[in-house]
Amino acid sequence: MTSTDADLVFSGGTVFTANTVRATASAVAVRGGRIIAVGHEEVRELIGPHTELVNLAGRLLVPGFQDAHVHPVWGGLDLMRCNLADANTRTEYRSLIAEHARDNPDTEWILGGGWSMSVFPGGTPLASDLDDIVGDRPAFLTNRDGHGAWVSSRALQLAGIDRNTPDPADGRIERLADGTPSGTLHEGAMTLVNRLLPKVGAAGMREALLTGQSYLHSHGVTAWQDAIVGSYGDADDPAPSYLAAARSGELTGRVVGALWWDRSRGLEQIEELVARRAEVHSGRFTATSVKVMQDGVAENFTASMLEPYSDGHGHPSDNSGISFVPPEILNEAVPLLDELGFQLHFHAIGDRAVRECLDAVAVAVARNGRNDNRHHIAHLQVVHPEDVPRFRELGVAANMQSFWATLEPQMVDLTLPFLGPTRSAWQYPFGDLLRSGAVLAAGSDWSVSTPNPLAAIHTAVNRQAAPGYEEGDYEPFLPEQAIDLASSLTAYTAGSAWVNHLDDITGTIEVGKFADLTVLSRDPFAGPKEEIGLTTVEQTFIEGERVFGV
Repeated sequence: MTSTDADLVFSGGTVFTANTVRATASAVAVRGGRIIAVGHEEVRELIGPHTELVNLAGRLLVPGFQDAHVHPVWGGLDLMRCNLADANTRTEYRSLIAEHARDNPDTEWILGGGWSMSVFPGGTPLASDLDDIVGDRPAFLTNRDGHGAWVSSRALQLAGIDRNTPDPADGRIERLADGTPSGTLHEGAMTLVNRLLPKVGAAGMREALLTGQSYLHSHGVTAWQDAIVGSYGDADDPAPSYLAAARSGELTGRVVGALWWDRSRGLEQIEELVARRAEVHSGRFTATSVKVMQDGVAENFTASMLEPYSDGHGHPSDNSGISFVPPEILNEAVPLLDELGFQLHFHAIGDRAVRECLDAVAVAVARNGRNDNRHHIAHLQVVHPEDVPRFRELGVAANMQSFWATLEPQMVDLTLPFLGPTRSAWQYPFGDLLRSGAVLAAGSDWSVSTPNPLAAIHTAVNRQAAPGYEEGDYEPFLPEQAIDLASSLTAYTAGSAWVNHLDDITGTIEVGKFADLTVLSRDPFAGPKEEIGLTTVEQTFIEGERVFGV
């Protein structure tokens, strides 16, 4: 091989570059981990005797997907534990839990998750449904969105939770008519039990990280932002595992960690976050973002709303959700963090939470001026129309989890009746955000939902579930908020790279950038939009090295 030969050449298909003009090509050459040519037949002149050739055979080559909001270590743990994510009925859940209990007789706690709220009346399973299959072993099983847990009676007993236990300020204990805890814990109430859970340990966390990483690579993901780096829920802090993997060379993905903002504390933690940012940095892992979870989720009425929830019959209730960080603290913390060069990564589901996050960024801009921190708000389920143009005005990216923008039982039964028709029409307004000029990034929130970018892209374009992910026969959900395929692909590549401050080296297919690339099974532009979700990932490369596929 001469010094001008490529190490790797892709040809014979279409190349979606995701660059500013979204130019297409048919061939790409790679040398030394970087892209050295993008074009057509002339690229083949770089083929030498030892060049590896990838015949695209009409398939599409895209930049490696980047997930701007994901929990891969939690996802890995779920795959290692009692995983309920692929089941959809109470009977299936009980069967899987019973099987897991039988297969792990020496495990003190039954741990896992992935159950759907829509399976149970009111979204709240009962401890009695666990007790007869796990016996006197404590069980703690988080739901798909991670904002609630299904627990056994033994777990409640060990935690000292009874009818006299008050709800914590940031959560709720579901109760039977006589006040006895029923077996479902929401938000901060989960901590009453999960503080008792056994530590995963360094070996278990390493296995979870590598399991999660492999699963992301199998879906074409080459970089991501871990949306909580800190201790939360039923998992340990993933930072030590990332550092160890980065130093050993086992971390193949590029990762930005979002350091957890402890909502039970105040501004005094900022100094600690600055120290952590300096400490948890090695190789492909940095922790330059701070995660603020501003509210909960709509299904359990903890998403923060400008107006109270409906009671399900068209009448207002006395509950408008929870703002976990009081606005007066948020409006001080965000400018301070912004001044220190942190990116803010907000979780906001309800319209009040979205507005509070935007207001805090506005305070930061007023105090500090504009900078390149690239703050972003994830989820964006309900956005007041008056706040849509503020994303572009403030330079805040819209971090979409577009897989959720569809009608399914949880939306139909547990959300729409309690939002009412007006607010229901404000959900996931990705089309309006795109037309307003906002930067769009994209993520999965796995293990809340599948990390498959193509399933999410299908929903973004069609506002219906992708093939294989349907949970009923529903019409498109707010089809006026659909975005086109090219915009959705760009959000999942260049948009997320921009959020991760990786856009100078990845996110598009351009000469000089790292060869982080994904080969799809087909060209989704060549068929009807209803078939986008049939597309799969066949190969994934990072710096020209294959990390998935053959």
